[in-house]
Amino acid sequence: MVVRRRRPDPDPGHGSGISIGGNNNAPLQNVVGQNIANIHQSASLQGMVDIDAVRGLLTAFRSDVDHNAADLQNAMVLRAMADTVDASLMTPDAPQVGTLRGIAQALPALVAGTVVQQGGEALANAISGLVS
Repeated sequence: MVVRRRRPDPDPGHGSGISIGGNNNAPLQNVVGQNIANIHQSASLQGMVDIDAVRGLLTAFRSDVDHNAADLQNAMVLRAMADTVDASLMTPDAPQVGTLRGIAQALPALVAGTVVQQGGEALANAISGLVS
């Protein structure tokens, strides 16, 4: 006979981690009650990004890729994407919107779990904000 124990109820002194407004100091939890850590929050940048901001993020991203190239499986692809973004930004009157959108969509998946994830996601968000 196997006796299964029910998970103990959470301490009643702590919040559920779900908030509808107001202050909430409880730890974040997902639907099944597991604690969540290392979550990054982002905001929409639509209409608030200029080309100079994207260029700055692009420069920082290139530097990160170059510095960490030995640890990146797809360093050549990331460099090619950065070159494409740079070339498109050189013609600010007619940036290659379709190409930039494609890069903004693909970049987060390529940098996920790498040392350049934060910079890659920031660049992708800025590009999305620029072309939207």
